[in-house]
Amino acid sequence: MAGVIAALLASAAVVAPAPVRVLDRFDSVTAWKASASDGVTARVSADAGALRLDYDFARVSGYAVARRPLAIDWPANFALTLRVRGTANVNDLQIKFSDASGDNVWWVPYPNFRPSADWQTLRIRPRDVDFAWGPTADKALRRTAAVEVVVVRDRDGGAGHVEVDDLQLQPLAPPTPPLPPVASDPRALDRRRDTAADLARPLVIDLGAVREIGGLTLHWGKRYATRYHVDTSDDRRVWHTIRGVDQGDGGDDPLPLPGTETRYLRLTADKGAGSKVELAEVEVMPRAWSVTPNATIAALAKTAPRGTYPRGFTEQSYWTLVASDGGAVSGLIGEDGAIEVAKGAFSIEPFVIDGARTIGWADVRATQQLEDGYLPLPHVGWAGDGWTLDTALVADQATPRLLARYRLTNTGASQRTLTLALAVRPFQVNPPAQFLSQQGGVSPIARIAWDGSAMAVTSAPAIAGDAAVTRRITPLARPDTVVARPFDQGALATPAAATGAPAVTDPALLASGTMRWTVTLAPGASADVPLAIGDATPANRAAFDRAVAHTAAYWHETLGNVTLQVPPAKQAVADTIRTALAHVLMSRDGAAFKPGTRSYDRSWIRDGAMMGDTLLRLGHVAPVRAFADWYGTRLFDNGKVPCCVDARGPDPVPENDSQGEYIHLVTQLYRYTGDRAALQRDWPRLDAARRYMEAQRQSERTPANLTPERHMLYGLLPPSISHEGYSAKPQYSLWDDFWGLTGYKDAAYAARVLARPEADAIAAQRDQFAGDIHAAIEAAARYWRIDHIPGATSMGDFDATSTTMALDPAGEQDRLNPNLLRRTFERQYERVMARGAPGATWSDYTPYELRNVSALVRLGERAKANDLLDAYMADRCPAAWNGWAEVVGRNLRDHRFIGDMPHAWVASDFIRAALDLFAYEDVGKDQLVLAAGLTPEWLAGTGVDVRGLRTRYGTVNLRARTESGRLVATVSGNAAPPGGLVLTWPFAGKPGIATVNERHVATPNGVLHLPAGAATIIWRAAR
Repeated sequence: MAGVIAALLASAAVVAPAPVRVLDRFDSVTAWKASASDGVTARVSADAGALRLDYDFARVSGYAVARRPLAIDWPANFALTLRVRGTANVNDLQIKFSDASGDNVWWVPYPNFRPSADWQTLRIRPRDVDFAWGPTADKALRRTAAVEVVVVRDRDGGAGHVEVDDLQLQPLAPPTPPLPPVASDPRALDRRRDTAADLARPLVIDLGAVREIGGLTLHWGKRYATRYHVDTSDDRRVWHTIRGVDQGDGGDDPLPLPGTETRYLRLTADKGAGSKVELAEVEVMPRAWSVTPNATIAALAKTAPRGTYPRGFTEQSYWTLVASDGGAVSGLIGEDGAIEVAKGAFSIEPFVIDGARTIGWADVRATQQLEDGYLPLPHVGWAGDGWTLDTALVADQATPRLLARYRLTNTGASQRTLTLALAVRPFQVNPPAQFLSQQGGVSPIARIAWDGSAMAVTSAPAIAGDAAVTRRITPLARPDTVVARPFDQGALATPAAATGAPAVTDPALLASGTMRWTVTLAPGASADVPLAIGDATPANRAAFDRAVAHTAAYWHETLGNVTLQVPPAKQAVADTIRTALAHVLMSRDGAAFKPGTRSYDRSWIRDGAMMGDTLLRLGHVAPVRAFADWYGTRLFDNGKVPCCVDARGPDPVPENDSQGEYIHLVTQLYRYTGDRAALQRDWPRLDAARRYMEAQRQSERTPANLTPERHMLYGLLPPSISHEGYSAKPQYSLWDDFWGLTGYKDAAYAARVLARPEADAIAAQRDQFAGDIHAAIEAAARYWRIDHIPGATSMGDFDATSTTMALDPAGEQDRLNPNLLRRTFERQYERVMARGAPGATWSDYTPYELRNVSALVRLGERAKANDLLDAYMADRCPAAWNGWAEVVGRNLRDHRFIGDMPHAWVASDFIRAALDLFAYEDVGKDQLVLAAGLTPEWLAGTGVDVRGLRTRYGTVNLRARTESGRLVATVSGNAAPPGGLVLTWPFAGKPGIATVNERHVATPNGVLHLPAGAATIIWRAAR
């Protein structure tokens, strides 16, 4: 170690600091201009030699900006400083830098920022600046042309102001080389010391220069200090205590010290800790080791025995949602059996102790299932050596609580004594690779206390100053032992241990607790441990069982509006339709539809409109009506429909599909309910959205866009980032245009229903827009020399999943270039099928692609549609839980962001795709097409029997099966589409004569037109 220290000292050459460059003294603020998003006000002014940005968020989300052109050539290493003060609520502060194009942006975000009344200095180093967005491939910070001070509405919003002064840039010498993990006999750490066995005097570590470190790991010998503290100093004269330990228990002590920059570290045992303690080794950890709590836990998990920490810290893990209808209660259960008790909260993880062996998730084979194959009541089963453990979780529909049940069973031939240990751990089931609105992984626990009947677990507040949240876990079977332990006692490494205290407060915010039950079981016998998680506790086991049975009955009824009987080989599809419906309903937040409950804590009109179509088809009108009413109050005054809404209010980001989606949502409600009065109430908002959209598309009908190079843009909606693939730079997305055209069509329909005087004008706008879209597609195909319909005409890219919107809901199938249309979906089919080929190199995809199943059904490709459906069904994970993540990876255990799981928008896409196999609306022809996706596999045996399926034309029932080579079908219901009902020939051979209600009908093209009402069909193959 002495050699290492010498080398570090040698590298610490003294370099004179470079002069500070004053970027802005703010003696004048004329170069600064204010701007704000829709509904937000912003103003800049001078205030006592500083820049003052006043803002008011009113009722919306959004941002207020102060911006000035300012060229900065960034040195490789620097310190950027500015002073900030103000009077404001908790919001986000962002310092942004953009290049000359304005497209590429770098930023330093300060989330949950509340400025103080006194000046505070923000010091920004290169590691603090991230590339935010933009199309550039070179994301290094080299030269920027403008600077922005931005206040973004976060939790509080409101009105306030921030002041900025003294923006300065100081070039710095290259940073001191980062310190690698250093492990050594501590006697060599300070050449004044000749022993490590006596901490009566401080032990000093000299890093050779001021360096940034991540922390220390202390390896104790047989005698250890129970109380000690760590100090830092740059000059060995002035010391600052940065970490104290008062409950040490020897072994290895990891001490995260995030953000520490120092030359000297001092370790001192407190008085009374004893002398002659044995500190065998000290490791100085690099910055990355503690840059976040998740980083520390991941590093510890990497070196610990597999199973010590949750799977998600070392490899990809999967889970499912357990929530009430409407989302009042929302937990997760992981594939390995851990339960997350609330959004972002701690988890309960099971262990089984068999003799001297502690068995966790890594030691068993886990299986998953749902009650009755589809109810949102999941189980995780463990198969051990002569025993099984079943973990079940229910979100009580009648009372806001979770109900967990653990059933330990002796499957052996002799009596067994086993211990069930339930560990309360400071980890979410939502793993650390998940982020966006909520970071997964660590969930800080400040205190755990057992009062003799319940365990109270207090989580640390996410924002300083907020109130802590305490949740209760009440076992209905009294544990034999209950203990709690702090992080400094190695609690995370021994989650099932029986040592500890009834209560503990942990300054490291990583407390753990364990409840243990020891049972002796005869062969075949079981022991149940029921838990109630929440403030309301069932009076006894009988009440617990009644609550579970009530919730199961609720979901049986709720998911049974449409009944679906299919051959056994297709049962998984039928079950997944029902489970996916539950996923949509459980992911709601009251009236708000949300794509998920963890990563996506906001409601999109895009998702909501498509979920609305799904729920209407399955007979659930009330949630759609509630969502439309709630979202309608969030529109901007100018008619702009916010892309999304969250607790902060409507989001101003322009996503130009939004207007069409809102119009479609409220118009579909009329189609399915016939509620003309509701449509009349919705009309002012509907028409405001249409008028806003009309101004948008007219802005692109300019002579400049009639040139050959830009004709592909003429008359389209302006570029936006509604398509995730265009987030780096807005594009002319046909997704926007197909939704916009849907909005025009639905607005024209609503205007006719309401006898509005502008009905003819809206119809003319609709037709003009449709013509412009088709002309732009043809122009783009020529310009980009492509054989498919592009995702964005400005890029000529391929995105069949976006193109599906042209067929449904836009209904433009018959107007599209048939060659481009055919090739678009041929190519998508080829891509999906190639994923299963040997040597395939794809990384991941999003199951929104399920919409391509519907497209192929509409194109008459029933076999290919079922191939795709089978491929997507194989990617449910775990398959028995009938859900998809937003992102599906080729290698299931590779760490990646996978979005919410289940993902409710994906679930709704699946439902619509699966239902289209049985019946779909051809809105271009005003027809209802039946059985277009059914293959002989669906019609085998007793075939299919679908009852109660809703459409915009009414309800339809379909029974169909194969009998002696014939199609035997019965159609009933009150559906009466203007273009009639159509049944398509499902077999490979040519169709022959059909008998409809005992009358012979010729079917030369394989299409059978049916009368409204009941019909009995026998359809033979041609001879």
